[in-house]
Amino acid sequence: MPETILFIMGLVIVAIVVLAIILTFVPLGLWISALAAGVKIGIFNLIGMRLRRVIPSRIINPLIKATKAGLDISVDKLEAHYLAGGNVDRVVNALIAAQRANIPLEFERAAAIDLAGRDVLQAVQMSVNPKVIETPKVSAVAKDGIEVMVKARVTVRANIDRLVGGAGEETILARVGEGIVTTVGSAESHKEVLENPDRISQTVLNKSLHAGTAFEILSIDIADVDVGRNIGAQLQIDQAEADKRIAQAKAEERRAMAVAKEQEMRAAVQEMRAKVVEAEAEIPKAIAAALREGKLGVMDYYTMKNIIADTQMRDSIARMGREDASGEDKK
Repeated sequence: MPETILFIMGLVIVAIVVLAIILTFVPLGLWISALAAGVKIGIFNLIGMRLRRVIPSRIINPLIKATKAGLDISVDKLEAHYLAGGNVDRVVNALIAAQRANIPLEFERAAAIDLAGRDVLQAVQMSVNPKVIETPKVSAVAKDGIEVMVKARVTVRANIDRLVGGAGEETILARVGEGIVTTVGSAESHKEVLENPDRISQTVLNKSLHAGTAFEILSIDIADVDVGRNIGAQLQIDQAEADKRIAQAKAEERRAMAVAKEQEMRAAVQEMRAKVVEAEAEIPKAIAAALREGKLGVMDYYTMKNIIADTQMRDSIARMGREDASGEDKK
């Protein structure tokens, strides 16, 4: 009798374990929920999802949501999008939001937008509720050389048809900044920009800056305009400083050349003096040789000395006269 009871208990335990394994592999509760929601799905389809390594709840729950919203989407499309790495729940939510907002959006396009890495639900929401993008302060210089710093608010709406392959918000901000720089740069004075800031928004809007982007620009509003530095005056100061440095460099070059020329002349004078001294040193030797050879007499020698002494005396008298004349001029 006890053996029979143990055998029955073992069978019960085995049955419970087998049932738990079956319920784990076969999403019976999910199948019942789908049937209750009016979604026609077979139990073997759910088992097939398990075999294809697809989480059934990621497919059935969005399918139930789509069916309740009145969307006709097949299980195969949802499963294919899941296997491709897409977010099935986000795509279905986007389709429901687009249907409620009366925006034409097919499942294939929504799936393509999702696989492209963009948030298709956010795109649909931006189509209904436009987004405001605030640009950083853009620095531009008017023709009078005054810097003007402008901050703008750009209201954009998502363009679902261009979400795949269209440029993002960074391109919008860059183009708006370029338009601000162009408009301010074409103004004759910074006062024109301060008096008519709407001129910037009108000029930028007329450029169709949203071409090739995933957005449509609805409006551009100037939030803040500030006056910055006097760039023109600063540039003139920098230019004058550069010209000054160039002039100083040229003057230094001329001075160096003059000093080099002076040194060269001094070296030449010293060389000439050395040659004169050398030549004067040869005079006594020549006179002595002439006396020995009889080419120069003693009286001739004394006559020459007298002439030299007379010449030196005349030079001394002339020098004294020049010094006296210069002294009188100074008085």
